[in-house]
Amino acid sequence: MHPNRNAIAFGGLVFLVVSFVVIVAVTLWVWPKYKVYSMEMSGKAALKEAEWSKQILIEEAKAKEQAALMQAKARITLAQAQGEAQIVQAKAEGQADIERAKAAAEANKIIGESLKNNEAYLRYIWIKGLHEGNGERIYIPTEAGLPILEAGKAKN
Repeated sequence: MHPNRNAIAFGGLVFLVVSFVVIVAVTLWVWPKYKVYSMEMSGKAALKEAEWSKQILIEEAKAKEQAALMQAKARITLAQAQGEAQIVQAKAEGQADIERAKAAAEANKIIGESLKNNEAYLRYIWIKGLHEGNGERIYIPTEAGLPILEAGKAKN
């Protein structure tokens, strides 16, 4: 065998051992730093996630508050509209009552005017009422303006 060959084999073996030792040393030196870096990145990710979660909760709370305000305003507007509708309805009913009263007053005036100096018609209504009466007491005014009381002759 060649002496160079042994040297080459020995040199190759030394190179492999040195390479292995360097790789192990570098790995032992880099691994803790990588773990620290990895934990730092995980912490930053968790912090960002927490910040986003917090921001989401804040926005949801703002949205709920705005929705509650809008609902309250809608209830107030509805109550105001109902109140105004009741006022309008009350005014309309009052106006209708006034118109009915005016019509009744006009009818009474017409009836009163038609009964003036109409003794025959009034006597006819009186006689008709006597025939239709069912044992009712009727008080007839006399010349002195006092009624004739015949309580003793009434049917019991």
